[in-house]
Amino acid sequence: MDVIAAANARAAALPPGSPAVLRMEVGQPATGAPRSAVEAAMRALSAGEPMGYTEAFGLPSLRARIGRHYADKYGAVVPAGRVAVTVGASGAFPLAFLAAFDPGDRVAMAAPFYPPYANILTSLGMVPQLLPCDASTRFQPTIAMLEALDPRPEGLIVASPCNPAGTMLTPQELEAIARWCHAKGVRLISDEIYHGLSYGMPEATAASYSDSAIVVNSFSKYFSMTGWRIGWLVLPEDLLRPVECLAQNMVISAPHIAQLTAEAAFDCVPELEANKARYGRNRAALLAGLPAAGFNRLAEADGAFYLWADIGHLSNDSVAFAARMLAEAGIAATPGVDFDRDRGRRFLRFSYCGAEAAMAEAPARLAAWLKR
Repeated sequence: MDVIAAANARAAALPPGSPAVLRMEVGQPATGAPRSAVEAAMRALSAGEPMGYTEAFGLPSLRARIGRHYADKYGAVVPAGRVAVTVGASGAFPLAFLAAFDPGDRVAMAAPFYPPYANILTSLGMVPQLLPCDASTRFQPTIAMLEALDPRPEGLIVASPCNPAGTMLTPQELEAIARWCHAKGVRLISDEIYHGLSYGMPEATAASYSDSAIVVNSFSKYFSMTGWRIGWLVLPEDLLRPVECLAQNMVISAPHIAQLTAEAAFDCVPELEANKARYGRNRAALLAGLPAAGFNRLAEADGAFYLWADIGHLSNDSVAFAARMLAEAGIAATPGVDFDRDRGRRFLRFSYCGAEAAMAEAPARLAAWLKR
């Protein structure tokens, strides 16, 4: 967020006619909600619907539509009764953590990781247990890592595709981890918010492999609805009532208008796939151009819209490097320190969900800057 503020300030201070700041720090789509979904929301508003509280777990029609999505996309049986609509994935994580874990419980996760995992757990009195991962495991955890933990953690978070590395677990790897967790009594939380945004690697859901797993998803990324604050959980039977009681007290319900818009978004596949195709072109441009520019240590970009770059050959201070890159090259990217506490100073995260022209320009601008 500090990088966003700095990039905004630099952009505001540029003289007229200056080259624009290339925004590669923000982890959200540059596009808005699908047009037909917004039109559905406008019709509902024009009809004078009161848009009051819904049930804590959301509109029955949206929950049923999410369940049908699992059948259509994965061939998985997810009853609507196991779906909880949430205030984004960000609102889903505290509900899941509070219901599944007690203070002092250890929850393992790969490092690098999405920072709120650890920050939310810590704020709730739980203990993040970091598993240092690197390119040899595609920045994903393995069963061997889990077996080596003593004592065994109470939980495990996996993300596929993951933020910041953009890598994925294969369906076989996810299945093996899900079944290991179920057999060992380790609560699996599968973050699947970047599903729909993968480039060649098949997507799988933990809901296909384990009845005890918690699945987190969101309308923010593939559906381009970040500001609408709408997501969902697929819950195991034993956590339904605990999560419902927590939601009733903490948020009452997700925004009614956002739920209506989200339900309509499922029918906007052509527009959403066009967005994904643009991300794919940006990804291809950067994978071709960044190595030639000097950023030649990139994680496998299986999905999401990020490239995780090891800049250890250029700098061991990614915070200072990113600040110089913004000030001197006009390119904003995110230092790795929040994603990996021990090794993040030699990593940057580039986001490629922006405009195609900007992504095409970035490698040449970076190459020129590094040659100064």
